[in-house]
Amino acid sequence: MAAHGFEWLCSDEAVLGWTLSHFFHRDGLGTLSEPEVLYRPYRLETQQGDVSIVFRDHRLSDLIGFTYGAMEPRQAASDLVGQLEAIARTLKARQSDGGTTLENPWLVTIALDGENCWEYYQQDGKPFLEALYQTLSDDPNLQLVTVAEFLDKFPATETIPAAKLHSGSWVDGSFTTWIGDPAKNRAWDLLTEARQVLANHPEATEENNPEAWEALYAAEGSDWFWWFGEGHSSNQDAMFDQLFREHLAALYQALNEPIPLNVRQPVEAHAANGDHLPRSFIHPVVDGRGDEQDWDKAGRIEIGGARGTMHRSSLVQRLWYGVDHLNFYLRLDFKAGTRPGVDIPPELHLLWFYPGRTMHNSPPPLAELPNEPPANYLFHHHLGVNLITQSTWFQEAGEHLQWYSHPSRAKAAVDSCLEVAVPWADLHTVEPDWSLQLVLILAEDGCYRNYLPEDTLVPLQVP
Repeated sequence: MAAHGFEWLCSDEAVLGWTLSHFFHRDGLGTLSEPEVLYRPYRLETQQGDVSIVFRDHRLSDLIGFTYGAMEPRQAASDLVGQLEAIARTLKARQSDGGTTLENPWLVTIALDGENCWEYYQQDGKPFLEALYQTLSDDPNLQLVTVAEFLDKFPATETIPAAKLHSGSWVDGSFTTWIGDPAKNRAWDLLTEARQVLANHPEATEENNPEAWEALYAAEGSDWFWWFGEGHSSNQDAMFDQLFREHLAALYQALNEPIPLNVRQPVEAHAANGDHLPRSFIHPVVDGRGDEQDWDKAGRIEIGGARGTMHRSSLVQRLWYGVDHLNFYLRLDFKAGTRPGVDIPPELHLLWFYPGRTMHNSPPPLAELPNEPPANYLFHHHLGVNLITQSTWFQEAGEHLQWYSHPSRAKAAVDSCLEVAVPWADLHTVEPDWSLQLVLILAEDGCYRNYLPEDTLVPLQVP
């Protein structure tokens, strides 16, 4: 890229972290504890000359890409500016002179796939962007710049040898989104074999055999490998599989070569969805209707008719779960016609603990608890939901196995299904990257009746 005249590159904080062997620690509000490592440009030394490189703030970029679209536009804009102001306060606090004015200018890079997120915003993002730019314009301590504008005034002073730069994408600092999974690797093998066949035909140039080359270029698109295997899935997986192989088949046909048998066979099996972990952040509207697009990337656990002997809760068909930067979400799908308080108990109790964390825990605040897992576990947080009135109450465990009530902004809605959102802000003792284990208990008049999902706990991770 240096040889072709590019002046700067952009990557992700995870790539910088691996490059410098530095762990980016954030506090409970998401602010970096050592911000000066990330918020500066670097000079990448290559044999073709130096190139500047900046690294995006992964969290701020994801807030725009995946979270703010579900918020009121002005509130979302205010939150982002507040995040930037918190970064500035931390930078000022770490200055050697303790001054209230920054000694050096710092660059917070926000970068994302700009075409993906706006369809989830009100009016395609127009109210949010107008509120954001107006707020930034009114703030004397924050200045909008392009990367080139910043580098012109403040060239990079810290250097990174090109050989030391970590190889990875800005999805997770690695290439596991596209390689490593057996299905992804099979697809790469098919592409490699097709490329070699084309290489064996030097007479097939782009000018006299454009069909072969166009088929190759189409098959080389990275999105095929994004969707193969674990990590990402959709209702069109089988179609994507077929289209990828049709491009390879077109290459062989353009060269008058036989189409290999493995190109005619699916790269992977496309069975009906069963239990699976979350595939991405989700941002559902909590209205009790269970919009399938809202929950497409959520984790899923089959319950009714598909798991063990849990006949008493078969009216609950499946459980969906997932997170974003604001909440963790749950959804229960009921069998059609199910009436809370008549067909199933009227109370749902969400209880969770944090494995490996030292904190107060208490037994479920219910009567008639059986002395068997998970009813005899101890939990740190409890959210009760009345399925008839859709009201909620929230508790945190304290000393001597007691529960203490706390205010909560949790939402619950029941219509064709139950949807629940629990704000991370309600969980004051919890820090980023913590894991939690969740169980759901059905109860009536404060008395235990059943739990779900059977023989498993719902796993969630704080962003």
